[in-house]
Amino acid sequence: MRFKILTLFPEIFPGPIAHSISGKALSKKIFTIETLNIRNFSSAKSQTVDDTSYGGGPGMIIRPDVLQRTLDAATREKKKKRKIIFLSPGGNQLNSSTVKKLIKFEEIIIICGRYEGVDDRFLKYNKIEEISVGDFILSGGEIASIILIDTCVRLIPEVLGNKNSLKSESFQNHLLEYPQYTKPSNWMGIRVPEVLLKGNHSEISDWRLKESIKKTKKIRPDLFEIYVKKNKEKK
Repeated sequence: MRFKILTLFPEIFPGPIAHSISGKALSKKIFTIETLNIRNFSSAKSQTVDDTSYGGGPGMIIRPDVLQRTLDAATREKKKKRKIIFLSPGGNQLNSSTVKKLIKFEEIIIICGRYEGVDDRFLKYNKIEEISVGDFILSGGEIASIILIDTCVRLIPEVLGNKNSLKSESFQNHLLEYPQYTKPSNWMGIRVPEVLLKGNHSEISDWRLKESIKKTKKIRPDLFEIYVKKNKEKK
């Protein structure tokens, strides 16, 4: 799997992705990251990439012509399964369902915005999907792209050694993950639930499901509603 990042700050990458599980996968070239500096595609001597907004308003907008030249360079090599994404708070919310669709692509091109955003004509002309990592504002798309890459990489079969690790994680089956415990069994007067110490895997499985349901209903009622609906459909 290949990620291409169109950014004004290529030095940010690979950042935290170069460490731990994702770092090992990166060193083994299970996935790759390539950056394209948007400034290199500016026609101005000063490498200016932005301009004032038509209609007025604060901040600067990244020009569509500069972005198009960058994207053309990124897509010069033909790929059968390629997805182009612009990370924006105005996009569709990133979730586990979206990620599962994304990892089916051979190549994902991520466009990182800065300043007040990018010219909307560039997005419309190239039919680029906008994705948001949350209802908040970041300084740019670089941090959001690291989140996106990390969550995609974890789902590549060769990355996680234990495939069962994914099955019990939060958002699988629309439930938050159950509480986890380790040694000591009694810490600060708080004991590990007795059911986890008996070794009865059937009882443990039932307990974990009940805890996941209880936690999801309390913290994410929106997810709980989806879980109930999906189970009704199955029945």
